Amino acid sequence: MERMNAWEKYPEGKKRDEVYTFAEGYRKFISECKTERECVSALAAEAEKAGFKSLEKIIEKGKKLKAGDKVYANNMGKGLALFVLGKKDLEYGMNILGAHIDSPRMDLKQDPLYEDSDFAMLDTHYYGGIKKYQWVTLPLALHGVIAKKDGTLVQVNIGDKPGDPVFGVSDLLVHLSGEQLEKKAAKVIEGENLDLIIGSIPASEKKDDKEATQPAEAVREKVKANIMKILEKEYGIEEEDFLSAEIEVVPAGDARDYGFDRSMIMGYGHDDRVCAYPSFMAILAMEKPEITSVCLLVDKEEIGSVGASGMQSRFFENTVAEVMNAAGTYSELALRRALKNSSVLSSDVSAAFDPNFPSVMTKRNAAYFGRGLVFNKYTGSRGKSGSNDANAEYVGELRAIMDKNEVAFQTAELGKVDQGGGGTIAYILANYGMKVIDSGVAVLNMHAPWEIISKVDLYEAYRGYVAFLNEQA
Repeated sequence: MERMNAWEKYPEGKKRDEVYTFAEGYRKFISECKTERECVSALAAEAEKAGFKSLEKIIEKGKKLKAGDKVYANNMGKGLALFVLGKKDLEYGMNILGAHIDSPRMDLKQDPLYEDSDFAMLDTHYYGGIKKYQWVTLPLALHGVIAKKDGTLVQVNIGDKPGDPVFGVSDLLVHLSGEQLEKKAAKVIEGENLDLIIGSIPASEKKDDKEATQPAEAVREKVKANIMKILEKEYGIEEEDFLSAEIEVVPAGDARDYGFDRSMIMGYGHDDRVCAYPSFMAILAMEKPEITSVCLLVDKEEIGSVGASGMQSRFFENTVAEVMNAAGTYSELALRRALKNSSVLSSDVSAAFDPNFPSVMTKRNAAYFGRGLVFNKYTGSRGKSGSNDANAEYVGELRAIMDKNEVAFQTAELGKVDQGGGGTIAYILANYGMKVIDSGVAVLNMHAPWEIISKVDLYEAYRGYVAFLNEQA
């Protein structure tokens, strides 16, 4: 039952170069796209270059869709659904790759800016499951948008461009940390202590300073005032604009090759962009499939798939209805059949076996670096709670597809039964009666600021996703 190491399929030379070339495209993608908005913006632009048309514009113009047409729908700038229409009507189902593009991080609170002890600070609220102590003493960047009252949307990206300053959360020096080191890991750093230091120079007190925005005697929080002066000059924003901002705090710096052999990538956001990227690239490879191919990229998975941009919203269902209507095949019954007859790979990451922490996994049912695409028949926690447990028949079908296309794959579960677990969007899609299984790439350091993946696993995921989309119902 032990799976071969996929690197053996790619000897040095042209074959291995294919793996490295694909991985380099991905490395650049996660270096440049650190928020769900940035992912959607970049991928939508690439989709249009590849011939995809905006579904919204097609509806506005009253155009009809036919087999081979490529369309996409944008969900509030935070999610995408891409379709390549098949030769068969949608009523017969779709082959769907579903992944999420949000990642654990910190978000600025709505009223974040304050001054304390001659430091300007930003108050944060962490997003998703993180080990809080991992986020201190790191160079951090600010990415996001600020929506002004006049409707203007200001793009924020500070900390990743050459010459940018970075920000960070301080930690207690070891010389005074005796009491701190006695705490449990969950309490070493409290959530309310994850505030960013962003400045320390007070505003000018010279009354004749032509650049002063207010009289010196009126300035009490002088460092904060100086920061607002910089923000007003650089971005044209005032403090109240933070009320309608979505600014994320993410690790600063590019993803990097990892290991002497450059076989791995260390970067922020592998969970779950390492599955979103090959899913997107797989849909680009489709021309005129028998069954409609879909790539669904959603937000909010890390906090339960809630909200209008999460998988629990009706965005996907409504979009399928619009596509069917534009193709002239819509009816409520046909929509229900299209959803029920579909097959899904819920493209999400799996926990890689870590030789530094072997006790939390069973070796026979763990995912390993270099052994290809991972299938998780079930996830959940402690007794499969909250899990989509795929049917044996569907697993058999997928085994046949992967073997037919010589895709390296492995099966795994998320650690020992009583250790914990996790969830994906699989169970939500399964609510429609679809055939669904979790499949993705194994990750080390999952949910840490810097995660690690294997390049060959990424490439095998892409090949596996292409094989799946090409499969006939």
